This record gives sequence, structure tokens and C-alpha cells, in this order.
Amino acid sequence: MIEILTLARLRASGDAPALARPFRSDRHCLLTLTSGAMRHSVDFTEHALAPTQWLWARPGQVQQWSGLDRAEGTVIRFATEFLDPDTAIGVCVDDPHAPAVRVPSNEDHALLRAATTQLQWEHSADKLPLDTRLQVLRHLLAVLVLRVASLPAPQAGPDPSEVYLAFRDAVERDFANSRRLSDYADALAYSPRTLSRATLAAAGIPAKEFIDRRVVLEAKRMLACSLIPAARIGERLGFSSATNFNKFFAQRTGTTPIAFRDAARAPAH
Repeated sequence: MIEILTLARLRASGDAPALARPFRSDRHCLLTLTSGAMRHSVDFTEHALAPTQWLWARPGQVQQWSGLDRAEGTVIRFATEFLDPDTAIGVCVDDPHAPAVRVPSNEDHALLRAATTQLQWEHSADKLPLDTRLQVLRHLLAVLVLRVASLPAPQAGPDPSEVYLAFRDAVERDFANSRRLSDYADALAYSPRTLSRATLAAAGIPAKEFIDRRVVLEAKRMLACSLIPAARIGERLGFSSATNFNKFFAQRTGTTPIAFRDAARAPAH
């Protein structure tokens, strides 16, 4: 339920070609570099990574690695269930809206390096009974994720309002069932105008666009990482016909679902 390896070992494992293509994992991925530089895409947003930075990709997000041969560092993969419940709740471990990249101060970097080193050592050691070893790893991972989660995010804005958070969570639950702002307003007992005002303040876009972007993201995820026919994807996302889905996707991305899939799955050069 937890895997810790260096980028050198990852390259030697032969997984690099698969990582260069879009993929979804059911595990968390914590990545930090010790030297060099690389790029790592999370949900189709590319991040340029440098030493000391931390990247945290969550389960279900689409990842794509680039420049793996030009960097050294550490990768920690773990299942949500491996964390103790209090820690998982405290860091909102499966929050799909959490920033992917965190930037520590010099002091925080030293603490994170020490926590990572101890976690790596305990993971490679085999001197304790299995149950005890897993407990030790669970506690050390909790220390690390608590520290990473507390790091400031680049370009962090003001704390979002309760109205926006309620709307955001409702969209995450129901975007495949409804794209109508009025449905969310009715369910949350707010006016559409109130939801739009709160979403504009927190996310910089109107509430209706927020809903549509979430639908587009899920469509992109399935197109890039599966062979499910585009028409079936549209059906799963609540569209009444393939034509409606194609039109919706093209209007918001500038390309068709099939063209997007072909581009996303094309070999990297």
C-alpha cells in the first residue's frame, strides 16, 4: 500500500515509456527532486519542477511525466487507506482541488528532507515484524503528508467562502447528473446569482462555467486514459446524444473528442 523509490530506480524499472503517456492511478503520488529538472502534468496542466519543490498528484487525476532522464529525486506512492483516518481527514487527502505543487522554505525543506530520508530508510529496512513495520511507515508517512499539506501553494488566493465550498463539493458529486446551475442553486438553497458571485470571487469564473469545466475535465480524463468510445463517454456524462456531447466539447476546447484523444495518446517526441 506504499511504495518508495528513486527516479533512477524508476527509470531502471522500465516504466518510463508508460509514464510519458497520460495515465490515471488509484494511488497518491508525492514527487520531489534532489537535482536536475523535469516536467510533470497533472490533469493536463504542466508543471516545471525544480529541486526542493513537492508535487502531489491525487488518485484519479491524469498524470504525464516528461524529462524523467534529466532529474533525480524521490517518488512516494500510497493508497489513501494506508494513512490513518485522522491524518487523511486533517489534510483533506483526496481533495481534487488541492494545488499540485508546493514550495517549501529553506527550513521546511530541511524538515521534509529529514522526514523523507527516515521514511525511505524504514521502508528499505526489514528488521521489524510486518505489522510493526507497517505501523512505523504509516506514522512516518503521516508526518510527511502533514508537512507537505501545510506548505504554501504558489499564487494562493484568499480563503474561499462557505458558499463556494458547498457549491464546489456539490459539483464534484453531481456534474455527471446535471449541468444546470439552477439545479445546484435549488439543492443548496442559494440563488444562482449568489453561487456565481461566490464562484467568481474564489475561482475567477462564473458558476456555470465552473460546472462545464468540470465536465470537460472528466471527458478529457476518459478520452486520454481509456478506449471507451466517445459516444459512451458522453452518455456517462449525461448527454442525450453523441452529437450534443461533441458540440459541447468542441465549443469549450476548440477540438473534437476524437481529435483530443488522438493528440493526447500520440507518442511524445
